[in-house]
Amino acid sequence: MNSIILQTTSRLILPAALVFSIYVLLRGHNEPGGGFIGGLIAAAGIAVHAIPRGREALIAMLRVWPKTLIGAGILLAIVSGLPSLLLGEPFLTHQWPFASLPIGTTLVFDLGVYLVVIGSVLTFLSYYLEN
Repeated sequence: MNSIILQTTSRLILPAALVFSIYVLLRGHNEPGGGFIGGLIAAAGIAVHAIPRGREALIAMLRVWPKTLIGAGILLAIVSGLPSLLLGEPFLTHQWPFASLPIGTTLVFDLGVYLVVIGSVLTFLSYYLEN
């Protein structure tokens, strides 16, 4: 697809989508949102940017193959459950190591989900993009 309008507007949509997706990711463990919705928003922004440019531009922008993002996300999700096992609690019982800050293993889990969703959507999309 060689649309000058889509190429031009996607330069504005991509940064806005990424900033909004990070906002949704970070507020997700306290309010509605999180890794899944944030990942979908980021993937949509990246898709709008990649569709008029093709598969090569997608890979160049990401700097890794989208399947690598899936693996990294699954690894982060698994790692987020390990502290609970070390404390003798059920796997994925999220821990809050800093009592005064709302930061814990849920953020690591959400980040893993975020990467898995982005990687999955972009892997699917990459098969339909032109070279």
